[in-house]
Amino acid sequence: MEIQDIKQNLFLTQVLENYSLQPNKNNMLRCPFHEDKTASLQINPTQNKYKCHACDKKGDVIQFVQDYEKLTKHEALKKCTAMIGTIQPIQKATPTEAKETLISSKERTAFIEKIFASFKNASSRSQPAKDYLQQRNLDLKKIEVGYNGGQFHHGQRKEDSLIQNCLAYGLLIDNNRKGNTGEIVYTVFGKYGIVFPLKNQDNQIVSLYFRNTLDKENAKHFYLKNRQGLYPNYPNPATKILILTEAIIDCASLLQIDEINENYSLLACYGTNGLNEEILKAIKNLDQLEEIIFFFDGDKAGKEAGKKYSEVLRTLQQTIKISQVETPEYEDVNSLIIGHEKEILIHLIDQRKEIIERNEAISSFCSASSLSLGSIEEKTVLKPTEDKPKPLNLENTVDFLKQNNLLQKLNILIEKSGIIGEENSRLLLFIIASSYKTKQPLHAIVQGSSGSGKTHLISKIADLMPQEDVLRFTRITESSLYNWGEYDLVNKLLIIEDLDGLKEEAMFAMRELISNQRLSSSVSVKDKKGNIKSVKKEVKGVFSSLSATTKGDLYEDNMSRSFLLAVDESQDQTDKIINYQNKRIAGEINEKEQEKAKIQLQQIMRILQNEEVQNPFATQIQLPENVHKKRRLNEMFQSIIKQITILNQFQRTSNNGKIQTEIQDVENAVEILFESIILKIDELDGSLRQFFEKLKKKFKTDDFTRFEAMETTGFKKTQLQHYINQLVQLEYIKQFGHGNKGFKYKISYFDDIQSVRKKLKEHFTKQIQNLKPNTNGNQTNTKRTLEMS
Repeated sequence: MEIQDIKQNLFLTQVLENYSLQPNKNNMLRCPFHEDKTASLQINPTQNKYKCHACDKKGDVIQFVQDYEKLTKHEALKKCTAMIGTIQPIQKATPTEAKETLISSKERTAFIEKIFASFKNASSRSQPAKDYLQQRNLDLKKIEVGYNGGQFHHGQRKEDSLIQNCLAYGLLIDNNRKGNTGEIVYTVFGKYGIVFPLKNQDNQIVSLYFRNTLDKENAKHFYLKNRQGLYPNYPNPATKILILTEAIIDCASLLQIDEINENYSLLACYGTNGLNEEILKAIKNLDQLEEIIFFFDGDKAGKEAGKKYSEVLRTLQQTIKISQVETPEYEDVNSLIIGHEKEILIHLIDQRKEIIERNEAISSFCSASSLSLGSIEEKTVLKPTEDKPKPLNLENTVDFLKQNNLLQKLNILIEKSGIIGEENSRLLLFIIASSYKTKQPLHAIVQGSSGSGKTHLISKIADLMPQEDVLRFTRITESSLYNWGEYDLVNKLLIIEDLDGLKEEAMFAMRELISNQRLSSSVSVKDKKGNIKSVKKEVKGVFSSLSATTKGDLYEDNMSRSFLLAVDESQDQTDKIINYQNKRIAGEINEKEQEKAKIQLQQIMRILQNEEVQNPFATQIQLPENVHKKRRLNEMFQSIIKQITILNQFQRTSNNGKIQTEIQDVENAVEILFESIILKIDELDGSLRQFFEKLKKKFKTDDFTRFEAMETTGFKKTQLQHYINQLVQLEYIKQFGHGNKGFKYKISYFDDIQSVRKKLKEHFTKQIQNLKPNTNGNQTNTKRTLEMS
């Protein structure tokens, strides 16, 4: 028998049992090769190898036999060959015999561990597997996962014993059909699925769970027949706090977070009806258990499952605390780790609430729900419940994000959601809002006169983000920002409808959160004995914000930290809005299509990941010299380029784990930011500039009165007088005459803002054109990607 044949048919776990050596549940045992007081020999069943961490003995199953019995290599090979015949005879059988033969649990375990090892190797080599795991934000280095490409029984691996075992355990299904070559064609169970191992109390893989990577509606979850074992393993007997998740992929998501993995034990249920007998028995044996936490989905079925199972668990552990994490609606653990930083999961667990025990008897509950501790319904394929919302269609969303001219497509979708006009501003606001999940979120102040629609605009943009991540405020009191929980404002989008209503203390707190991303305060609290002591309270402010104001000039410090946008108050924009309003009232607007566009944009935000970005052009493009607060604006400008690259992450290449900015991203950023940069240069804010341009166009050399200005601009008395006073103070217009007869005004300074705009445009165009020949040697001009409707 060849050495390779011995390794394939003789397992180290069997050899250890033959020598009466029993590893513990962590696959550790006292090393037989030196005097060992504590278990230092590590067994790796999947690789069929061992290693001692003390004496450094290591090798495969043949080497173990050679070392244990002190044999020569040739003698060890003969001994192993004999063991194959006595320990575990491998008998060839027909497919019918394989199905009818009861194979020992040890043989099953050895085979399942071996087959999972091949799946595990495939996961690191298969691009579809790596793509799916990346979409799910699952890290191959942190979790044990495989991939079933359906090829494990082909090629050199194809042998009769393998086929028979696969048929016996359900990995292959014989459909009594032959192919063109005359060979039997088998159906592969769980094909194109990522694979998770289910383990027994001895930490051995005894079954497998397959999660379809194609995301088919009614065929997502597959378990081998005669399912057994738990994921990720049996809890440590010393467990004090146990987290139960609704699904295996949710449990895997939590396993990646060190802070959670180190402080809690984790166990996956098999759906909302999947708290089975094996899980219950494992929990019952946890003598030191103090608390069970349900971290189920945020839908109705997930919320109710925690409540109903709390009744069952109290019959097993009378004194333990049972809590439930308040998962946001339409979210589960995996979607949260896709769309947010890990801190949000830690925060949700910290904010869990205890489930209040109901008065109904457990027997009544079991009767009503047809539930018994010894028999809980299990299905090979778990279908979504009727109450569960339609899951995120990852495949369609990714296809959308792979389109060329993505920003243009997003802008069209934004318009379909009901935001009329404001083509450039709405796209910039969407990009800024979408940064709320990043480590350096962006901020914007939208400035306009009263009734110009500024609050409506930021509110509509907020509607396009996942609503569980949006916080809307009409006003913020002086100290309220200091009173939030430490992570309550992390990865959130804040909407401040009226910045003018914030008092100075609230404005200061807001500036600190934007600049330093935290607020620290010393507060007095009472300890358990009633003594007053001072403690440090911290609020982390990793959020994005959109604010509206009529008085942009009053918020110099805030404006320097935020992008400034002006509402379009032109007659053309007014006509667009009125036309839309009339169509909506007449029933000519398809509101279902608007809602569909909103949901699609929310799905896009949920699937986008917070990627690291490398911008090779960062040192090669400069802002103009006369820009206001150049240092801060340059950082904001680079941040917009970064965020545009993140939006294009499914089209960008990766280098050392960072997605690479392309010249189109820089060009798009300049185009989108152009008006905001103009406002940074201009001495007049957005609304005042629009007001002054109307006066310049109408009264080039003529005097005018306040009433004539009102008729020309359309502004009412209070707002108009405020603007006139500002222009007089800045010496753009001159006031003369007497108050009792009515003042007259004349334009005294004709600044040429159009010339400034032209020079700025040329400034950026020249730099970008110089960069284009350096990208892949392409001398042709890049087509403009922002063709607004």
